[in-house]
Amino acid sequence: MFFDLNIVGNGLEKNHALAVEASKYGWEHINFSYNQNDFKDALKFKDELSEVIGNIIDFDYTLEIESNNVSEIRKFTRKFRKKSLCISVIGGDLKVNRAVLENVQIDVLSRPYLKRFDGGLNHVLAKEAVRNNVAVELCFKDVLRSYLSHRSKVISNFKDIYTLYRKFDFPLILSSRAESVFDIRSTHDFVAFFAQTGLSGAEINKSFKTAGNILEFNKERKNFIFNGVRRVLDEA
Repeated sequence: MFFDLNIVGNGLEKNHALAVEASKYGWEHINFSYNQNDFKDALKFKDELSEVIGNIIDFDYTLEIESNNVSEIRKFTRKFRKKSLCISVIGGDLKVNRAVLENVQIDVLSRPYLKRFDGGLNHVLAKEAVRNNVAVELCFKDVLRSYLSHRSKVISNFKDIYTLYRKFDFPLILSSRAESVFDIRSTHDFVAFFAQTGLSGAEINKSFKTAGNILEFNKERKNFIFNGVRRVLDEA
């Protein structure tokens, strides 16, 4: 399946339009992302959104925390963990990148390269991503809406992350972070773009599988006592 866990959420009508466009271009599941200030309000119209979208496309929500305060990130993670199938934190600040990759309650470190001259990861952080099963997210919009030297730098940062990914095999996901219907691209174009930046077809397919695994894991998260050990209910 083609998963996009980061389409910027808005109101009912705009989300419906985004869902229709994504479905038309081959996407099978999307997550509308909301920051910590808007997530609670977005939950209030989730059922209504489900009725409007119907069978057009599968969807859910991502809580996307944006903060340089590590304590605040932990607070919002604890507050919304049971209410969200995906919790993501926008990276860029090295202390944030480290704190996120060390936290098993967080699913995704989004854009660790943001506003940096490097990829925002190193060997130590890559090992933490593996240890705590925290995915690293690369966003197509960061290239789509950049130009000249800035675009070149973003792609260079992607390639630095690919090098670490191949060495340590941490979870990697790819998303659009589309804000409007004009940002959405077909799955074919999306795959072709990341292939041009250096990912193989198998690696791109694995990223979609990883995104799906995040959602499936969090549906059962309450039944996991600790990593690898799951509570099984006795129905006898």
